[in-house]
Amino acid sequence: MRTFDLAELEIFKAVAELGGVTRAAARLHRVQSNVTTRIKHLEERLGARLFVRERRRLVLSSEGRLFLAYADRLLRLSAEASAAVLGGAPRGTLRLGTLESTAASRLPPLLARYHRRHPAVRIDLVTGTTGALVAAVAEREVEAAFVAEPFTADALDTRPVFREELVLVTPPALARIRAPRDIGRTTMIAFTTGCSYRRRLEAWLGGARVVPERVMEFGSYHAIVACVAAGAGIAVVPRSVLRTVPAARSVAVHALPPAVARAWTHLVWRRGERSAALAALLDALPPTRRR
Repeated sequence: MRTFDLAELEIFKAVAELGGVTRAAARLHRVQSNVTTRIKHLEERLGARLFVRERRRLVLSSEGRLFLAYADRLLRLSAEASAAVLGGAPRGTLRLGTLESTAASRLPPLLARYHRRHPAVRIDLVTGTTGALVAAVAEREVEAAFVAEPFTADALDTRPVFREELVLVTPPALARIRAPRDIGRTTMIAFTTGCSYRRRLEAWLGGARVVPERVMEFGSYHAIVACVAAGAGIAVVPRSVLRTVPAARSVAVHALPPAVARAWTHLVWRRGERSAALAALLDALPPTRRR
């Protein structure tokens, strides 16, 4: 029967997440040769090649992707066992997915409190759209994620955390917007497909048979709002984000109908899987009551 060294599993996971030996060695405070040797020993023990090289990165092979899910589970169980023996003190790494808007406007005070209470936990943040983050939780790439309505959460537990107000931002010269027809055929500036806020805007426009002339996709609200300020198009953003974006001073902000504007951000995680670190995060979340 094969047994696994937890240190080797940690090394394997670091190389998989960071895409290379050099960065993994730096994270783990090990020399590169030691990381390379431990990966080679692990592959020999398994009788499988866990990584393939693509250009300058190491990427998981099909066997490596399969093994990563088990390695992650073993490391999490080890951390839970240690926490139980030590009286439940959370420790280890909590890999957390989040929307960019949540990371910018909501998480800083929450994570600051969390780190003060649980200094032995390291949080790794991964940003993405709601669709990508829900998939990442399901595929065990992250333990939990902050996502926005609407989303499908099969086999996931959810908790509403932050209530957002979505607003329409336009170039300053655009007249007051009361209905989709006031927008006309313009460019929609948004995140990629999978963004819940983008789907809300598309549904609002589509309900009035208004179709954007084209869609420009960006990966950050700084870029989205800056393009709107430059006159390139319109966008929908959480009002809380505008406080963090300098270009917000150069756009017009329009209220949206309540059915479009009211959006909850949820924390989602795999049903029945709650590490001590995740349980501590759930305890640290602000109390919420949906109305």
